[in-house]
Amino acid sequence: MGETADAVIIGGGCMGASVAYHLARLGVTRSVLLEREAALGTGSTGRNAGGVRHQFSSEANVRLSIESIRLIRRFAEEVGGDVDFHQHGYLFLLDTPESVARFDAQAAMQRRLGVPTERLSPAEAAGLAPGLNTDGVLAASFCAEDGIADPHGVTHGFASAARRMGVEIRCGVEATGIDVERGRVAAVRTTAGTIAAPVVVNAAGPHAGRIGAMAGLDVPVTPQRRHIFIAEPSERGAWSQPPLQVPASRILVIDVETTFYFHREGAGVLFGMADPEERPGFDLTVNWPVLERIYDVALRRLPALGDAGIAHAWAGLYEMSPDGMPFIGPDPRLPGFHLIAGFSGHGFQHSPAAGRVLADLITGRDPGLDVGPFSIDRLQRAGAASERNVI
Repeated sequence: MGETADAVIIGGGCMGASVAYHLARLGVTRSVLLEREAALGTGSTGRNAGGVRHQFSSEANVRLSIESIRLIRRFAEEVGGDVDFHQHGYLFLLDTPESVARFDAQAAMQRRLGVPTERLSPAEAAGLAPGLNTDGVLAASFCAEDGIADPHGVTHGFASAARRMGVEIRCGVEATGIDVERGRVAAVRTTAGTIAAPVVVNAAGPHAGRIGAMAGLDVPVTPQRRHIFIAEPSERGAWSQPPLQVPASRILVIDVETTFYFHREGAGVLFGMADPEERPGFDLTVNWPVLERIYDVALRRLPALGDAGIAHAWAGLYEMSPDGMPFIGPDPRLPGFHLIAGFSGHGFQHSPAAGRVLADLITGRDPGLDVGPFSIDRLQRAGAASERNVI
């Protein structure tokens, strides 16, 4: 007889680790978490900027943020491990009347849910982020409860707690196929053998489409390369005096129209921006010409970057869904197959709540929120909410 488990989770990033942890808390401890790389969190989880925010356009995403940030704040006490959480806020710069109106409407929704989002003047925004050039900015949206956390700390904290409760974590083991019998999931084939299980969780991030295809399903998740750069000043103390300053706090500043963003990272500044010329794919090499296009915006918004060298650069993959919303829940096309993918750049920050929601759904519990916006069949429904604040 082959190996059996109550659940097999494919993907050892923050999302898979969160599902494993939350299932174990509900008594599903005979789970196996598979990660094809040699260590957990080395894919998209380990290549993101670590931001966590409430400022989303979709109410469903804001609700995930509220729960996730609440747990991240208490992570050491409730899960275990240091996640280096700093609540210094997200500052969105708005330079068109349309974006001001849109963010005002979103802020009203966020405040209704208890999130203290506020509109700031350009001068107030500049006061929060010394060195920021607000030329052309009409207003800003700020939430002091947004911040930065450590993706590795969250992933390994969930994984360690899950392991203590009996979950088996296997790195260097890749899923190679999914067996279907009598119209439902039966087993996962791997490079180390076959595991029979009535529940399979697709937590494979940008590879979720490939895992879905193993089960004969179209899971519309597209990999999209994004770059992150870390700049350092040309000499010690060069960024401490105006006008070439950078914020001393870790406030995360986003120029909405261009998607350029930055935040302090140790002695340096981490920054990035979406490249409109980028095409879907799994290429993780750094495309250096992108940096030239980013600098056109970067030097305008944060002039101190003109006095900087690039200390580090890397590329990671966003797992894009067609509408910017994630898929969380059972796939109605195949009993036993569950999705937690397509977070479109905000997976890390939603992993605490998303993993809890999926664990509740798998075990037949009421997740306590409307999961309709996260179902895969929403794509066939007219009027389903999309997420507009994909950065």
